[in-house]
Amino acid sequence: MQIRIDLLSKIPIYVQIIDQIKHMIATGTLKPGDQLPTVRQLAADLRVNFNTIARAYRMLDEESLISTQHGRGTFILAPSNEANGEALRRQDIEWLTRHFLNEAASLDYSAEQVREIFEENMHLWQAAGSPPSEHNEEV
Repeated sequence: MQIRIDLLSKIPIYVQIIDQIKHMIATGTLKPGDQLPTVRQLAADLRVNFNTIARAYRMLDEESLISTQHGRGTFILAPSNEANGEALRRQDIEWLTRHFLNEAASLDYSAEQVREIFEENMHLWQAAGSPPSEHNEEV
């Protein structure tokens, strides 16, 4: 499990962790039954406070995305129904959008500049039937 923390982001670390775990669940990288690292292990790996990881895990547990079984570990739960799976996918695209917008803002792009480039790429996607490749950028 690969989680990356951006210490310069305005997004709290525990939220970054929650969002990335949700993303991994939504994309199938983490599947029902997969075991997560212990709170202590993930805190050590990410070099963050133990309580930060505990808070993220507690919030994921409250959303019924994970289950901590004392003495056994923390595991990914299966979505309780199709609607929950779709809600998780929606949360994932919202996370990607927020991440994109925060990155653009950190590079000093204005909202209007971002909108213009985004709309150009959406038109390319609609015309071609697939998203523009990251490797086919105009120079």
